[in-house]
Amino acid sequence: MAPRSGSKNVVDTSRLSGAEKCAVILLALGEEHAQVWKALDEEEIKEISQAMASLGNVTSAVVEELLVEFVQGMAGTGAIMGSFEQTQKLLASIMPDEKVESLMEEIRGPAGRTMWDKLGNVNEAVLANYLKNEYPQTVAVVLSKIKPDHAARVLSSLPEDFALECVMRMLRMEPVQREILDKIELTLRNEFMSNLARTSKRDSHEMMADIFNAFDRQTEARFITALEERNREAAERIRALMFVFEDLSKLDPGGVQTLLRSVEKDQLGLGMKGASDALREMFFSNMSERAAKIMREDMESMGPVRLKDVDAAQMAIVQVAKDLANKGEIMLVGASGDDELIY
Repeated sequence: MAPRSGSKNVVDTSRLSGAEKCAVILLALGEEHAQVWKALDEEEIKEISQAMASLGNVTSAVVEELLVEFVQGMAGTGAIMGSFEQTQKLLASIMPDEKVESLMEEIRGPAGRTMWDKLGNVNEAVLANYLKNEYPQTVAVVLSKIKPDHAARVLSSLPEDFALECVMRMLRMEPVQREILDKIELTLRNEFMSNLARTSKRDSHEMMADIFNAFDRQTEARFITALEERNREAAERIRALMFVFEDLSKLDPGGVQTLLRSVEKDQLGLGMKGASDALREMFFSNMSERAAKIMREDMESMGPVRLKDVDAAQMAIVQVAKDLANKGEIMLVGASGDDELIY
């Protein structure tokens, strides 16, 4: 391999990136082993090709060392084990960090070899919630590519007029050009699947916030106080992620009315016994005058109630609110007040 004018001369394997090492090994294998390239995806081929084109002269000693390293890596333990962590580590040696993270998010997302396989494993309500903001023609293409039973569930989850428009587009649909299909796949991968993977990854603080939400009031205060002494930042993050009964005050009027229709009246009255005046008034103002009067009388007739019973009622109401939010019927805003919480 004669060096080109101005090209580098590779004499040390430690200076090679992962992509360059792959390039050297593939060059050494030659055209007779070109089928190896078929196992690589487009991005990998591009990365390795770029490294290969700028390799310059590679000494025979470097080639031999890399081949020995490769064989030893395969034979050293007699077995290999795949995992998310190992995959991420290997990819990090040949790709920039941002590309590795993007790819790992897609891998962690719904299972399936192709984008359409992956979409087939996405909950129909989640998929419909994304597609309702797309053009009917785009939705028609997507629905035509997934399985009929899944497409039927997605259609029934879309607004009726919009769903009917998508059906009409599907009836008139002609063969879709490859470049349009590729563009839709790319958009789904970049905008939908990557976000879906991110929201499915559980942060440890989110997990602890859910656990703290399930504590009674005294236990929660005890743990938060103890945690603040050891790690104030962690305690503050957990507190910000927690969704408690008083956070229901941030619901919009439509959300309050949806919640009122979904909770048991006895439970609501008991929960409101321990609520702030502002939260009580918010609930009363979203009831009819007669229903509010009856609720006030019921609460007065309860007399003194045990704190643990109030906590249990409030936790049950919060769980109903979370279930409604998960269905997309209401929007919950947590203690931080900034972002929607996704459960």
